[in-house]
Amino acid sequence: MNTDDTPFSYPVKVGHISANPVSVTIEADSEERAGLARLWSVLEVKALSATLQVQRWKRDGVRLKGRVAADIVQACVVTLDPVEAHIDEPVDVIFVPEGSKLARLPLATESGEMLLDPDGPDAPEIFSGDTIDAGVTAAEHVALAIDPYPRRADVAFSGHIESTDKDDRKPSPFAVLKDWKKD
Repeated sequence: MNTDDTPFSYPVKVGHISANPVSVTIEADSEERAGLARLWSVLEVKALSATLQVQRWKRDGVRLKGRVAADIVQACVVTLDPVEAHIDEPVDVIFVPEGSKLARLPLATESGEMLLDPDGPDAPEIFSGDTIDAGVTAAEHVALAIDPYPRRADVAFSGHIESTDKDDRKPSPFAVLKDWKKD
């Protein structure tokens, strides 16, 4: 049974994973899609599916690699009309158990500076117990790809002015003295 925190769940027992990749295809049902729509504050999640290769990574880690796809409906930020979006994202996540040496961050240089490559692989995710959740991982990848400002293709922001030149002018430092009166 799922909670509101994890409306889409597909637990995978780590002990049953071998070095040979196993292909897993998961798909959200209508109840799970409704829960994801609430979680993501979108009008509707029409579909969510993931095809993942699950395999052992090094000695005690697990790797999920594949793709996640979703069809969602959001409200246009200008008109509030429904806007449909298709999301198709790669998934490549490594999980390691709590306390694993593989979970440690890279060592700092002599000057104390950490060298991290923004285009390099992500740090491994840490899991506790004997289960990882492929459904939560798939849902997180979709959530990160959702457009925060969806807009219908035929709508523009024209005619909207945030401020005027008068508002943008820097006030005179003496302006506060104009209403000052001597007693």
